[in-house]
Amino acid sequence: MRVVVAGATGLIGSRTVARIRDHGVEAVPVSRAAGVDVNTGQGLDQALRAAEVVVDVTDAPSRRQEASTAFFTTATGNLLKAAAAAGVEHYVALSVVGADRVGSGYFRAKAAQEDLVRHTTVPYSVVRATPFYESVVAAVTAGARPDGVHVPPLLLRPVSTDDVATAVAHVAVDLPRFGVLEVAGPEELRFEDVTAELLTSRGRPGPVIADAQSPFFGAVLQERALLPGPDAHVGHQTFAQWLKNR
Repeated sequence: MRVVVAGATGLIGSRTVARIRDHGVEAVPVSRAAGVDVNTGQGLDQALRAAEVVVDVTDAPSRRQEASTAFFTTATGNLLKAAAAAGVEHYVALSVVGADRVGSGYFRAKAAQEDLVRHTTVPYSVVRATPFYESVVAAVTAGARPDGVHVPPLLLRPVSTDDVATAVAHVAVDLPRFGVLEVAGPEELRFEDVTAELLTSRGRPGPVIADAQSPFFGAVLQERALLPGPDAHVGHQTFAQWLKNR
């Protein structure tokens, strides 16, 4: 089996390549550095030649809705066109939990990407992940204000990139699902508590303010908007373990 991984140099991509190879499968990383540009389509036809599976873990350079929607519709459109031309048998796209119900921000961009994947002629699987631990850290950093750190009052099941990469690799070497697998972390946590723990670990404890108008990935969310369903695949690494290993 030959698996081409688009976005292979990113946070999740390099881990996904390694986990696919753990299955004894040929994983071919493609990126702009390797002469493949998903935005323009340059190099895609050659990169996907003889590929049986394409794994799309590309990510937009911005969390703004307009920019991320433009990226995903263009990049995924180019990848799907090249995959169909190459006779690819399985297309795996990484998305986010909430893409099907949050109608704004980055979530709408991921919904647009998923829509393209669902309507392709290529057999597909979609893996929706809860927020990565790194994404939670970025949101905490963005929420810093003079009076403290503002974060939305959300319930989260944050997940490690290693656990997500493992799940994506399993899906890639399996048969197409023609549907969605959700991946989540092992703990349900309040965002305020995660924020406080993170600040303490940095030696900078301070006020944490639950702000219902504070956005996450460009969207103002309801408390349970980012929780997965009951059938989600559950990862192993806890937030405390991730903090310890940083």
